[in-house]
Amino acid sequence: MAELKTLKLGGVVMFKNINGLEYLVGNGEINEISKRDESLRKLTPQPLAIGEEFASKWQFLPYIERGITNYARLDICNVGGFTEAMKVAGWAEAHYIDVMPHNPLGPICTAASVHFGASIPNFSWLEARITPSEPNSAKNSENIYKEQIKLEGAWYPVPDTPGLGIEVNENALQEPFKYWNPPALRRRDGSWTNW
Repeated sequence: MAELKTLKLGGVVMFKNINGLEYLVGNGEINEISKRDESLRKLTPQPLAIGEEFASKWQFLPYIERGITNYARLDICNVGGFTEAMKVAGWAEAHYIDVMPHNPLGPICTAASVHFGASIPNFSWLEARITPSEPNSAKNSENIYKEQIKLEGAWYPVPDTPGLGIEVNENALQEPFKYWNPPALRRRDGSWTNW
């Protein structure tokens, strides 16, 4: 059913002329998913951005090799950091696929994603999460991060300071930590997957 909803949405999006569909592939065994999505790729000309939930370079491989995705939508915090992200970007570049990082996790993820994007030739654009209503968004985290990368118009500047360009206000972190348990999801084979 997910394929039909995406395909139907693809027709609407195509009509409205936006850049592409952010497509979550869901749980399951990688080869099974990529065969299903390979069929979807043939049915819609709309660009697909796939991979924000992938936790390994190996999950990207069939989507890149088979030309199923137009944008590798990797999350540097999920995929295994800079080393794994660079490997995915290299595979994508070899297949003329751009990288469009998923960036939902706040100022540290943003800084890492900006540095990553500046280091690859096939960087497309970066998701920005700046909302005044979310307590942990970049807009509301200035008391925790004394220095952080801030959007300047439509661009993030690449900092020239050491590290990622983030400085944490450790005094602001003296409050007791409030633990939050995200949903625990399993694949069909019983392995865990991120939420």
